[in-house]
Amino acid sequence: MKPTRAIFGFHAVLARLRADPASVTEIYLGEDRKDARAKDLALAAEKAGVSLMRVPTKRLDGFYGGGRHQGVVAMAFEKPARESLEDLLDSVKEAPLLLVLDGVTDPHNLGACLRVADAAGAHAVIAPKDRAAGISTTVSRVASGAAESVPYYMVTNLARTLDELKERNVWIVGADERADKTLYESDLPAATAWVLGAEGEGVRRLTRERCDLLVRIPMRGSVESLNVSVAAGVCLFEARRRRAAA
Repeated sequence: MKPTRAIFGFHAVLARLRADPASVTEIYLGEDRKDARAKDLALAAEKAGVSLMRVPTKRLDGFYGGGRHQGVVAMAFEKPARESLEDLLDSVKEAPLLLVLDGVTDPHNLGACLRVADAAGAHAVIAPKDRAAGISTTVSRVASGAAESVPYYMVTNLARTLDELKERNVWIVGADERADKTLYESDLPAATAWVLGAEGEGVRRLTRERCDLLVRIPMRGSVESLNVSVAAGVCLFEARRRRAAA
């Protein structure tokens, strides 16, 4: 069985080594990388029993077409399917905090959203299969390791999934610029699934109708909207702030 995926960058490679070292078959490290990060990676690879080879940087460029690999590339097996969303929610020890992306198809935006979700301690990111970017090398690179640590579920029917979350007493809160109340004026329940759409298009009508609450992020300047990853950060960290205050 051959490795089916290349992982680029120190954050992503280290995250995979920590989360699932058995899936990493070999690591290629640029000969010119002799700094502290390279030494830390070499130690982590040795501890995990993973072969690490020093190679010319040009060889690494061949893996990624000259892109930003930071001097390290790992070859790994595709991770097996995660536990189901239902099983994950059953195992969560606190009120669920989820991020739902409706129509986010740009891999850079998805990678940034996964990074934000990881930083805020979101339990999972959910997206519809027909309107979402999948996990790719670009997503992994932008996510800086979060693609390896944050559960990402692509569901067949987003509306049904939102209904199932409601049955678990998870509130569906949509970020919508047309909402009457701002994020800071609204009461937010502890168990929350934040729904955000792609920049410009926003949340689809059918998805918006499933929301228990709609809020908007107050905009003070001349721009009309935020990048979806920035908006996700505002919403998730506000939810975390309120939990801490409570």
